[in-house]
Amino acid sequence: MLSQDLLTTDNLLKVIQGEFELKRLPERPLELLRAWDAADEYLLNTLTDELKPLNKARLLIFNDSFGALAVALSEYCPQAVSDSYLSQQSTRLNLVANGLPEDSVTLINSLERLDGIFDIVLIKAPKTLALLEDQLLRLRPHIMPATKIILAGMIKGLPPSIWKLLERYIGPTTTSLARKKARLVFTSFDSSLIVPNNPYPVYYKLEASEYLIGNHANVFSRDNLDIGTRFFLQYLPVTQGGFDIIDLGCGNGLLGLIAAERNPFATIHFVDESFMAVASAKENFFRAFGKDRLVTFHVGDGLKDFEKTSVDLVICNPPFHQQNTVGDQIASSMIKESRKVLRKGGELWLIGNRHLNYQINLNRVFGNHSIVAANNKFVILKAIVLS
Repeated sequence: MLSQDLLTTDNLLKVIQGEFELKRLPERPLELLRAWDAADEYLLNTLTDELKPLNKARLLIFNDSFGALAVALSEYCPQAVSDSYLSQQSTRLNLVANGLPEDSVTLINSLERLDGIFDIVLIKAPKTLALLEDQLLRLRPHIMPATKIILAGMIKGLPPSIWKLLERYIGPTTTSLARKKARLVFTSFDSSLIVPNNPYPVYYKLEASEYLIGNHANVFSRDNLDIGTRFFLQYLPVTQGGFDIIDLGCGNGLLGLIAAERNPFATIHFVDESFMAVASAKENFFRAFGKDRLVTFHVGDGLKDFEKTSVDLVICNPPFHQQNTVGDQIASSMIKESRKVLRKGGELWLIGNRHLNYQINLNRVFGNHSIVAANNKFVILKAIVLS
């Protein structure tokens, strides 16, 4: 069994700026993954060695997964942009855990406007290239030739298309040597570049319907209906009366939208930790139904905003990755939280790739499961609260 001292050491980021205790969200017992990576370390040490930012410099950070950059650089009062509620909440908790003022970092969600000109811009490469494209287009009016711009990432997450985006929207790039499988990309601002208008959100018409579906840059399957959702839509349950239905991990809200169509007296609750996802779901729902339907929208950490035994049905297409980390921890958390918020007789319906074996988790948490439908790639599962 690991000692507490060893667990604490594993959470300790050691960089030139100091030593910082950092944790990930959602929290798990005996967490084996760190709240930072080698690219964070490389970026922080390079920033101190080469740039030596002054206290008055305006510092902007994009995609700081769990606050490692913001916490280490909090003395410069950075602004930090993220599309992730969990990222923002991690930053707050990690600032407090290290005895740093929570208001030393200004947290900005991905759809909020930037203000003024920045001297230093630090970008962690996101998993979604469309999100980076959107961010670079939003950033461009707020930089100048003297602005220092550094993108950092692990080499496996730095495809050539990242260089193309930087050079198309910002200017010429140079690249650092690799260090611990991480790399930095330095970009110079070219004021003569002619850049297009921001193409996001993008829209498509949902097949076999009149619904126009809008998607912000960080929404899964932005350009068309993904095959898993298409399969799930065929089997969404029909209820009677004023049920409360949660579309958990809602993305652009397609499941909840069709659930609302099939259950006209239900209240639909859209939940996601992505600001862009919930904004997309809200736009799509109001376009389809106007503002007379009973509906709520929640950007947050799973179902923590919901009371116990307060809903009747949860529908969910769980993600099997958190940023660049693949795993079932998010799905496991969603299953446990669904059990807590469902009333007696309430049901959780979820879809997953067949190989993910969500059945095991459902049996452990609910004590039961049944297969609603399956094909060669996906399985739709149902679990019921029996007591």
